[in-house]
Amino acid sequence: MTQRQSVEANGLSIAYEVDGPEDVPLLLCLHGFPEYRVAWADVATLLQSDFRIVRPDQRGYGKTAKPEGVEAYRTHHLAADMFALMEAIAPGRTFFLAGHDWGASVAYAMAFAKPDPIDRLVIANGPHPVTFQRAIVDDPAQRIASAYIPKLKAENAEKRLAEDGYRRLLNMMEGFSNCDFLDEEKRRAYRDAWSEPGALTAMLNWYRASPVIVPAEGEEVADVPLLDIDPERVRVRMPHLLIWSEEDAALRPSVIDGLENYVDDLRQVFVPGAGHWVLHEKPQKVAELMRAFLGEAS
Repeated sequence: MTQRQSVEANGLSIAYEVDGPEDVPLLLCLHGFPEYRVAWADVATLLQSDFRIVRPDQRGYGKTAKPEGVEAYRTHHLAADMFALMEAIAPGRTFFLAGHDWGASVAYAMAFAKPDPIDRLVIANGPHPVTFQRAIVDDPAQRIASAYIPKLKAENAEKRLAEDGYRRLLNMMEGFSNCDFLDEEKRRAYRDAWSEPGALTAMLNWYRASPVIVPAEGEEVADVPLLDIDPERVRVRMPHLLIWSEEDAALRPSVIDGLENYVDDLRQVFVPGAGHWVLHEKPQKVAELMRAFLGEAS
C-alpha cells in the first residue's frame, strides 16, 4: 500500500511516497522533467512485493520545497537532497538507485559523488552527462533534438508553458513518444503538480543551472567544459543497467555512445516499441528487467 510522507532533509521539506514492505531491499526511484513522483508509480506497483520503493518529488517539484534562484538547482544540491532523504528514511542502509530523464542525471551525480551507499544503478532513457554533451556537439540530429533546451532556459519560458492550461508542456511530452497513458485524469494531476506555487520556475531552473551546452544548428563550439572533465570523476563503479527504449525522439542513440568507457560493469537492454516515456509505455518490461538485475545482488 502506498504511503505518502514528507521529511526534513538537506534543509528542505521533501515529499515522497513509499511502496512495499519494510523488510526488503530499498529502491530509490527518481523522476525527470516535467513529471513528479508518479513517474515510477506503474513500475513500483509491479515491484512492491520485492522492494521498499521510495519515490520522491525532487527539489522544486510537486509537494517538495522550491528554493528560489538558479544556483539552488545545481546538480550537487539535487544529489545531496536524495542522499539526505535516504539517510532520514533508513539511516546507514544501502539502497538500489534508479533514474529516468533528469532523474537519471541526479542518479549519475549520486553514483559519481558517493558510490558506497548505492548497491546498483538503473537508468531508463537518461544519458550520462559526458556522452550526452558529446552527442549534442558531434551529432547534428541530437543537436536538433535538444533544441528545446535553450527555449526552456528563456526568461519567458514560464509564461509560454503555462498558457492554455499548459498546452505547450503537454505537447512537448507528446512529441517525445506515445502518450496514450495521459488520460484526462492524469493530465489533470500533472496540471495540478505544475500549478503548485513556484513549481514551474523551479522545474525550469534545473535546465538553467545545467552545465550542458546546446549550440545552435551548425554553430562551431570551442569551449565545452564537460568534455574536458577527468573521466574518473564521472565513473560509475557499481553494477549499472541501462534500459533504453528505441523510439525516443528526445534522446537519439548517439547519447549513449561510449558509455562503456565510464562504467566498470555495464549491461544494456534495448526495448523496441517504446519512446521516451518508457516507464509508462512498458512498465512490465521495465519491472522485469529491474527485478532480474537487482535480484543478482541477493
